[in-house]
Amino acid sequence: MTTQISPAVQLAETPGRMTPGPQKARRTHRRRAPKVVVNTVAILVFLCSVFPVYWMVNMSFTPSNQIISRTPSFFPFEFTMKNYVTAWTREAAPGQTDFPHALASSLTVALAVVVVCALFAFLASIAIARFAFRGRYVFIVSVLVVQMVPGEAMMFTIYNMVDDWRLMNTLVGLFIVHLASVVPFTIWTLRGFVAGVPADLEEAAQIDGCTKAQAFWKVTFPLLAPGLVSTGIFAFIQSWNEFTMALLLMKGYNLTLPPWLNSFQSATEATNWGAVMAGSTLIALPVVIFFLFVQGRMTGGLVSGAVKG
Repeated sequence: MTTQISPAVQLAETPGRMTPGPQKARRTHRRRAPKVVVNTVAILVFLCSVFPVYWMVNMSFTPSNQIISRTPSFFPFEFTMKNYVTAWTREAAPGQTDFPHALASSLTVALAVVVVCALFAFLASIAIARFAFRGRYVFIVSVLVVQMVPGEAMMFTIYNMVDDWRLMNTLVGLFIVHLASVVPFTIWTLRGFVAGVPADLEEAAQIDGCTKAQAFWKVTFPLLAPGLVSTGIFAFIQSWNEFTMALLLMKGYNLTLPPWLNSFQSATEATNWGAVMAGSTLIALPVVIFFLFVQGRMTGGLVSGAVKG
């Protein structure tokens, strides 16, 4: 009787040959190994970045007598809101402001900086990206050079200018300083978004009957929404977190939140770290809320398929 051997068995028994199954599994394993390493490193970086924020929130709900301890607790078992009440109601120091007024001052300056900065940067980026004019290259280089100069290097000059304008300890003077510090980078960033929108879209709209202004506002401007939101978030965060110039120019009842927190921390001999952590958490909340409110507009790739078809 003749016994027939299947092709699969012959392939397995052939010397120097390997079955497709193990070979494919090894290739898959080699491809997955780098991804596992990258994902592990990403998780570690994420945990290292998030842990200080978590610890701040944790300490804000922990009673003050338990914060300074040799055995720290990673979860506030004795949950308390007293730290938040203290941070909200108590003055930072004699003659200093309280949290609600400092919050109003910071919001006023930051929102004004966002609106005016977006307007100036938008018009400047349109001029740089869409029009060729004499001195265009010099203007672009000047924007970069101004951005590279640290604000602390011009601290005394800025102080003298604001003092000569009689704007010391006023929200208007602080607004002007914050606006001047964020406009150069905002112009440079928004210019990239404007240059990324194809000019063919405006030409197609003009062929369909739109004027040049209508083509820009109805076609190009909506596509720039992610760029405007991104630069607006940058301007808001820079103005909200700015500490050095606010500490130099503001005092007393007109303090913004970062100098207020510094005064609150040094108001007494024994620092109330629970209230300090609660104040820090309250300062971080508006930025998070602002980001959640506008993050729906921060979607990339809106123009990637606009001219296809």
